[in-house]
Amino acid sequence: MYPGEHARTHPDQPALIMAGSGETVTFAQFEARANRLARLFRAQGLQRTEHVAYLVENHVELLIAMAAAERSGLYYTPINSYLSAAEAAYIVNDSGAKLVISSAAKAETARELPGLCPGVERWLMIDAEAPDGPFEPYGPAVAAFPSDPRPDERLGTPMFYSSGTTGRPKAIVRGLPDARPDEMLEIEEFGRIVFHLREGMRFLSPAPLYHSGPQSSVAIALRLGATSVIMERFDAEGFLRLVAEHGITHTMVVPTMFSRLLKLPDTVRAAADVSSLEVVVHGAAPCPVPIKQQMLDWWGPVIYEYYGATEANGICGVTPQEWLERPGTVGRPVLGEPVIRDDEGGVCPPGVPGTIWFKGGNANFTYLNDPEKTAAARDSSGTMTMVGDIGYLDEEGYLFLTDRHAFVIISGGVNIYPQEVENLLIGHPAVLDAAVIGVPDEDMGEAVKAVVQLAPGAVATEQELIDYCRAQLARFKCPRSVDFVDSLPRLPTGKLYKKQLREQYWKAVDA
Repeated sequence: MYPGEHARTHPDQPALIMAGSGETVTFAQFEARANRLARLFRAQGLQRTEHVAYLVENHVELLIAMAAAERSGLYYTPINSYLSAAEAAYIVNDSGAKLVISSAAKAETARELPGLCPGVERWLMIDAEAPDGPFEPYGPAVAAFPSDPRPDERLGTPMFYSSGTTGRPKAIVRGLPDARPDEMLEIEEFGRIVFHLREGMRFLSPAPLYHSGPQSSVAIALRLGATSVIMERFDAEGFLRLVAEHGITHTMVVPTMFSRLLKLPDTVRAAADVSSLEVVVHGAAPCPVPIKQQMLDWWGPVIYEYYGATEANGICGVTPQEWLERPGTVGRPVLGEPVIRDDEGGVCPPGVPGTIWFKGGNANFTYLNDPEKTAAARDSSGTMTMVGDIGYLDEEGYLFLTDRHAFVIISGGVNIYPQEVENLLIGHPAVLDAAVIGVPDEDMGEAVKAVVQLAPGAVATEQELIDYCRAQLARFKCPRSVDFVDSLPRLPTGKLYKKQLREQYWKAVDA
C-alpha cells in the first residue's frame, strides 16, 4: 500500500476507482491522505510493531488506513466486516489493537465494541459526523494533520486472522524487518510473480479486502503504479461490465465467482466483452474441474491459479496451459517444496494423498498468543511447516488437493473427502452451490449429506442429485441424503463456513 515514487512521477493518475460510487483517488491524493493518518498514528504515540485494527467494508479509507500503517511500522488487522460484535471484539482484544477504525456502514456492530474492548485507546469512525460513544469522526481527526511524509517512516505489514471456518480465528504473524516502507517484503515480491502482475495494468478487485489475497494484490498494484478498480461487493453482471468499461487487464477472483458468472443468462455472457483480460488469477478455495474448464472455454487461456496459505510458508502456481494438460492441479512450487506425509509422518509416494507440508519455504511466522499451534505447525527439525490440507503429488511434482483435514468424513472407518463430491455437484446444471458434510449415523458413525443451493428458477429432486453422483463416483462416497437451502454459509472470500453448517446437524449429538 505504498505508492512511493509513483505519487511524484504521475500524481494525477487514478490509483483507486470505487466501482459503485465512481469515487476516484489519484496517486497524489492517496499519498497525502495516507500521510495525514500516519501522522495521527504518530501523535497517538503508536510505536513500531504495535497494532491497529479496521472494521470497514471495501472503502477507499480502508485502503488509505492500510497505507498509513504500512509507513508507520505498525501491524494492521483488517477485520472481516461480516463478523458479529463478539467475533470482532475477540480479534481486537487478541491482537492488542490500540486504535480501531470503523465506518458508518458498520456502526451497528461497531457501537458494541468499546464496551467489549477495554484495551483500545482511540476509536475513529468513517462517514459519521456524530458517531456513538467514544468514536470520533474520522475526517476531521485526520484533516488536522499535514500531508507530508513522517520523517521516521518505517515499514508496516498486515496481520491477518484465519477465517475461523473450523474454530476460533488465529492471527498469523509474519516477520517484520526494520526497513523503509519503499522496501517491498519478500512475500510481496513472490506475490507479484504468482499473481502475474505488471506495471501499466488495470486491475479489478472484486473480493473483500480483509482477506490476504485481495489485499496483497491491490497493495502490489499500488506499488507498481497501476490503477485498481475496487468493487464494493461482487456482482457477476457488474463484474463483466467493469471489465469492458475500464479495459481491465488483470483481476483476482475466487471459484464461487466463476460459478456465478457461468450461471448468468447465455445472452449476457455472449454480449460480454472480456477481450482486454490478460490474467485472471484464482485461489483461496478449490475450483471444481468442470467450472474451470468452462471458464477457459469462455475466456481463453488467461486463467492462472495459485495455492498457498496466509502463513506464506509455501506457494504453488499453475499456468492455464499446464492445467489443461493436468486438469485439477494447483501447480508446482514457487516458494518452498511440498512434501506429502502420512499420519505416521512418513513421506507418501506419488498419487497417494496425505497431509501437505512445505519444506524450505517461509518458516518465519507464528500464531499470535498460541505457542502450541505454532509448534504444531512445524516438524521436529523446524525446517518443515504444515498447511493443514490433504493432497498428493504426481510423478512430475504437480500438487493436487483432496480436502482439508477438519472436513474429512469418516464413515464406517473409511475416509471420504467432501471436496470431490462438492466439485461434482456444482457441475450439475441445476446447482448453484453445494456443501457436503458428515452427519450423525448410528450404524456408520457418519453419513454423507449434501446441502444444495439451486440456481434461480432451477428444479432438481433429492434422488436426481444422488443418482447423478452415483453415476460418476463410488457409491460409498455419494450422499445418502440431500437438503435444499436458500443459501450456504460461504464467506465472501469463497471459503465455506462448514463449522456453522455442521453444527446444525451435530448440535444434539455434541450436547
